[in-house]
Amino acid sequence: MSGTLEGAKKAQTTMKRIYGEEGRILFFKRIGQKGGHNSTNGGFASDKIGADGLTGRERARIAGKIGGRVSRRGKAKKNKEEEND
Repeated sequence: MSGTLEGAKKAQTTMKRIYGEEGRILFFKRIGQKGGHNSTNGGFASDKIGADGLTGRERARIAGKIGGRVSRRGKAKKNKEEEND
């Protein structure tokens, strides 16, 4: 029944019963916290220096810089020489 509409309704009812009216939000907040506390690999919030010599914050800045540059660059344009051939 998991992955079906009927299963989702049952899960929603159970979460409301256990956690109250805001049950769904509290449930996912709680399981997200568990995952974050158990995480040991760092990620962008990590202060550990990785194999590349950067902390997570520095790595995030570089990744954002690359992503921003790519998104602003626009579509590739054909050369005029290629169009005449």
